[in-house]
Amino acid sequence: MKKIVLFIAQEGFRDEEYFHTKEVLEKNNFVVITASENKGNAIGKLGASAISDISIYDLKSSDFDALFLIGGPGSYNYFEDQKIHKLLKETYESGKFIGAICAAPAILAHAGLLKGKKATSYDGVSSILIEKGAIYTGNNVEVDGQIITADGPSSAKSFGLKIAELIKKSDEQ
Repeated sequence: MKKIVLFIAQEGFRDEEYFHTKEVLEKNNFVVITASENKGNAIGKLGASAISDISIYDLKSSDFDALFLIGGPGSYNYFEDQKIHKLLKETYESGKFIGAICAAPAILAHAGLLKGKKATSYDGVSSILIEKGAIYTGNNVEVDGQIITADGPSSAKSFGLKIAELIKKSDEQ
């Protein structure tokens, strides 16, 4: 079974984006690994609790098949996190899917992964994407090659479905 990492902030991840995306992926028979800054309890913006299986800093791109970043106010703390940027770049360069939802696409932008790519995000960070060279579309969900982005909580299920669809499709090729 394919292993998909969902990265959440230790505090202030967007609850619906994490839980709805995770639910869709699990229903599509993917193993979901939750990563955060530290292993253990993480708290969502709306107060939900999630358990991080592993620290993002202990992951190697060979440990999983795809990596997606969950947004929310806590994701702002990771916009310029060089260790996460390095992991994202290694994952992308190995041909795996990466992506982000809500404010988290700004992490991809800061890592230099959205330059010349179509992407979407929460409106509040769209200027960062544009400044870093992304082709900002404002769509609910956007795909450009191996990169999948989404605009926020209301698109979490669609984000999960698009991830599942594209990974399954890539397995068939």
